[in-house]
Amino acid sequence: MIPLHDDNPTTIRPYVTIGIIALNVLAYLWEVGRPVVQTEDIIFGYGFIPAVFFGHASLPPDIATLPAWQTIFTAMFLHGGFMHIAGNMLYLWIFGNNVEDAMGHMRFIVFYGLCGVAAALAQAWPDPGNEAPMIGASGAIGGVLGGYFLLHPNARVLALIPFGFFLQPMRIPAWIVLGLWFVLQIFSAGAMTQGAGGGVAYLAHVGGFAAGVVLIVFFRRRGVPLWSQAPGTYQLPRPSRNSRRGPWDDSPPPRGPWG
Repeated sequence: MIPLHDDNPTTIRPYVTIGIIALNVLAYLWEVGRPVVQTEDIIFGYGFIPAVFFGHASLPPDIATLPAWQTIFTAMFLHGGFMHIAGNMLYLWIFGNNVEDAMGHMRFIVFYGLCGVAAALAQAWPDPGNEAPMIGASGAIGGVLGGYFLLHPNARVLALIPFGFFLQPMRIPAWIVLGLWFVLQIFSAGAMTQGAGGGVAYLAHVGGFAAGVVLIVFFRRRGVPLWSQAPGTYQLPRPSRNSRRGPWDDSPPPRGPWG
């Protein structure tokens, strides 16, 4: 199924979600604007390679432009083709704004990064000597999906469902859309261990989703419920005139729907 939109409004403008999408698009345009040989060097130099990260291998000096630990972050902004980035950014646009709304801008940046790190390590854990570079935002976005799954399971998602040769639009509860996505990643990861994975980092998707489910419990703002029974949004308490605001409480008063 292909999700298109959700019916879940937000109370803040999703600046971080929009910024992450913009950075991914700019990085992709930078990739495709290079000759093929240079693009390969970019993928190896900025992609996450478990064997290099864990010290089992090293890159040639002309390719190793960053310390290995930094590539776990730069890899989140590289993609292997148009459909790769288009699918990832579609999911981030649909579900990222509500997760950002639940925790605020600064917390969402940290949340997104931690989910991406957890995803990369989950992919590398079974085979730390793997020398294939891993790129893509899907692991971090998997964390966003995990957070949304716990926050808004009953929100309605407009999705295209294949019926034979036709695609039928239907509104489906988010827990079904995201639950099926997660189950598919688990089965695909199992197939990958049998040599039929097709080069997709399914374990990163599983690890990112699991990280999002755990981290959302701690990163959501006070007053934001989990497993909400209502299909809509929540109402956050307004800060008092004398209350102090810090970098974790960076959300203005409600400004209208962005879902």
